[in-house]
Amino acid sequence: MAVTTLDARTALIVIDLQKGLLAMPGLPPLGGVLRNAADLAAAFRRKGLPVVLVTVAGGPPGRTEQRRGPRDLPPDWAELVPELDAQAGDHRVGKRTWGAFPHTDLDAYLKGRGVTQVVVAGVATSIGVESTAREAHALGYNVTLAVDAMADRDAETHDHSLTRIFPRLGETGTTAEILALLDGAS
Repeated sequence: MAVTTLDARTALIVIDLQKGLLAMPGLPPLGGVLRNAADLAAAFRRKGLPVVLVTVAGGPPGRTEQRRGPRDLPPDWAELVPELDAQAGDHRVGKRTWGAFPHTDLDAYLKGRGVTQVVVAGVATSIGVESTAREAHALGYNVTLAVDAMADRDAETHDHSLTRIFPRLGETGTTAEILALLDGAS
């Protein structure tokens, strides 16, 4: 189902569009993803709606079978990409898990502003974006996923999230569809 509506109190959550992560090999070209995320952020700001910019600063403790990323992160690892034009009024969330809700103030921040719906964008589709969308859904938010404002290293897992998981968590739409609904909102 394509996105049908945006609640009056909708927030944008942009996941992990940061210098260090985007410099890692394997991501597809991100020009369109960055442009779309920036367009969404600018439109949400114009409407006076919350913009949440999430970065990851490492992983949680514990063992995994798969090798984790670099242990010594470069100093600019968690800096947001300039395309997002981060503003002082944007809410920043630093995380150490895949999703943006555990061990952060994100849920309290959104509830404190009466937010009932979130639009989620960023990277990686099957990890940070999907985990955040699952958590938002579990917490009772209406979830919309901006499908052309996200990317993943693995095309198969990206497509799996888009076609199998996201329709069960909320509605999907393109940036243009979301912007049209936002412009139509009073």
